[in-house]
Formats: sequence, structure tokens, C-alpha cells
Amino acid sequence: MNATAEDDELPHKNAGQDVIAVDAEDTELGLINRLEAHTGEGTRHRAFTSLVFDGDDNILLAQRAPDKRLWGTYWDGTVASHPVQGQSQEDATRQRLEEELGISPDQYDDLRLTDRFEYKRYFENAGVEHEVCAVLKLTLQDTTLDPDEAEVAGLMWVPYERLHNNPEWYRQLRLCPWFEIAMRRDVR
Repeated sequence: MNATAEDDELPHKNAGQDVIAVDAEDTELGLINRLEAHTGEGTRHRAFTSLVFDGDDNILLAQRAPDKRLWGTYWDGTVASHPVQGQSQEDATRQRLEEELGISPDQYDDLRLTDRFEYKRYFENAGVEHEVCAVLKLTLQDTTLDPDEAEVAGLMWVPYERLHNNPEWYRQLRLCPWFEIAMRRDVR
């Protein structure tokens, strides 16, 4: 989303966006303001996380930009966000990969939905995530990246099996909760 004069008047840029409220089975219930969905006790809504691999089974971890309202500077399993109404999880993933990392669809051909789970986590006094989170995976044939610094503070390729089997070795990275859940549920 590009910043506009209207965005400057909002309490937070997320206040100008909606997310899809869902029930526990991920059935759409309607739209809710994104800032509202992440405030107070939160509202369950649809989200996704994508796990990007290279040909050697390394996963690309992306450090969230420091000015992110929730989990800024934490490390994520590449990209995570929310689809907009009428957008598939796959299309939302393609869009965010291109926007955040400059990864175009011609760099991969195996985007697939592998899991879905519900979770709720509070972040300091700043807000909450209550999401039904889809997990999507893909493997890059071309690992050329062009990260957007407003979204991504750092990038790191990590051997996935090592991270999956020994997450305590990576504790200093402060991993995002949705990525940790997705990784723990991933049966290889």
C-alpha cells in the first residue's frame, strides 16, 4: 500500500485497511478494520505465512522491519500477511513475495498450501494476533532478491532441517509465533 495524505491522518497505517473476519473453520464472516482486529482481545481473521526454500532445503528467514506495529525486528518464515476480500491465499502470497522481496512468479512454480491452523498471541502492550493462518510453501529456482527496507530489515538462509529439529539453537533470533507454530506442525 502506498502512503497517501489520508494515511497520514490515521492513527496507524493499518487503520486504513480491512481484514477478513472468519470463524474457526476459516469461513468468511465479513470485513473488519485491520487495526481493530489486532487490538484489545483481537478478532479472529484470515492470514497466511509463506515458507520460501532454495534447492538445498534452506529456508529464507526475513527479519520484520523495526517499525512494524507487532513483532518488529522478529524473524519470520519469509513473508506473512492477510489476503484481501476475494483474493486467494496463493494470490496474496504471490503479491507479498513481490512487494516485500522482489520475488516474481517466474522464480518458482511449486507454490502450494500445506497447512492451516488457528492461534492467538499477544505482543507486549501493542496488540494481538488471532488468526486462522494458512501455510504456503515454494522453492525458488532463482534466489535473486530485492527486499523492500520498509518491510524487511534482514534476510538469512538457514538449513531448514537443522532449524526444525533444533529451534533452541536459534532462540536469539526471536522468531514470530506464527512461524514457530507452522514449523512445529510441519511433518517432513
